[in-house]
Amino acid sequence: MLRKAYNSALRSSKPDRFDASLLASARAARSAYFKAIKKAKRAHWSSFLASATPQTVWTAKRFAVRRPPPRFPDLPGASTPPELNNALLDHFFPGEPAGFTDTILLPFRECLPLPPDEISRALARSSPSSAPGPDAIPNSVWKRVHRVAPHLIHDLLAPLVTYGSHPLTLKRADGIVLDKPGKPSYDSPSSFRVIVLLQTFSKILERIMNSRLSGVARATGLLNPHQCGSLAGLSASDAVTTLTHEVKTLQMAWRKVSTLFLDIKGGFANVNPSTLCGMLRAKGVNPYLVSLTRSFLSGRSCRLLYQGSPKVFAPVSVGAAQGSPVSPLLFVIYVSRLYSEIPQGLTLSYVDDFGLTASSASYRGNIQILQRQYARLKARGARLGVSF
Repeated sequence: MLRKAYNSALRSSKPDRFDASLLASARAARSAYFKAIKKAKRAHWSSFLASATPQTVWTAKRFAVRRPPPRFPDLPGASTPPELNNALLDHFFPGEPAGFTDTILLPFRECLPLPPDEISRALARSSPSSAPGPDAIPNSVWKRVHRVAPHLIHDLLAPLVTYGSHPLTLKRADGIVLDKPGKPSYDSPSSFRVIVLLQTFSKILERIMNSRLSGVARATGLLNPHQCGSLAGLSASDAVTTLTHEVKTLQMAWRKVSTLFLDIKGGFANVNPSTLCGMLRAKGVNPYLVSLTRSFLSGRSCRLLYQGSPKVFAPVSVGAAQGSPVSPLLFVIYVSRLYSEIPQGLTLSYVDDFGLTASSASYRGNIQILQRQYARLKARGARLGVSF
């Protein structure tokens, strides 16, 4: 009733905004409405506490305390901030960082020009609410910059495309260290997780890379027809529909059907820059795109942010950086070599999830087929540095 009275008074005051009596009436109705809400909340909270039981008292505690503050990493053998930082870096980013050896850059003559509308499309796909990285500049700022001065972002990005270079200043990231809830102890790095935030300006270039490389990958056969996810027009629904269709088709032929589901360990972190660039060159991808890819994957650095962190950048090995618009595509291209044909079966994937489907006259026969196929897949993965 109070809300209806408030809305009615508000509507009455809108036609004549200079009528003091109508405005005062609307303010009074609004005040009465929100005061009643606060009073009802206090009364309900008092009633809830008065009737609390040994079971509901913990619910009351959770409401009162809300989310606990983030836990401070306390690892054995790490007594100083640098030691703790290095221990977390070694856990989250294992392996040797890929070096960055560009000294003298030369322009690529066959490089495609960078039209302003391509930048506009890349910015249109950028979420204004996405958290920025070390540059602390949200996507909404770059969108406004492009509206006010369309030439500015073009003049900054065009040379990077022409020279096939992703500069070191754009390859810095912030790693937010968060504790995993419900762990029995927090004296191990595995009790924490890291969320990596990349620089928003770098993502504009990476979206342009993704758009160009996606078309080239389809045209040159860098992708397998049964790869789904991270590709325009091929979603999880397509993967499910394809698998369901294949299973039902084989079952109609009175065959037994079995599927082995696998997940790639580490995912994007397994991408080797040299191997991936070799795959691109072998398919005749434009050299400037190969150079951009190699530069993007090499020389990356990250600073971990947590209570008491030294906040220093350190070189890290990340493979294809998580959160980048181009990383999913690079990963899908990288694992396309894992595919093999299964007689009267199917190899299907959704990004880093693989499914091997086999059919025969019996389930025992399927098990034997899947064991052989998995052995082949495991051997191919070992050559790429990928395990399941």
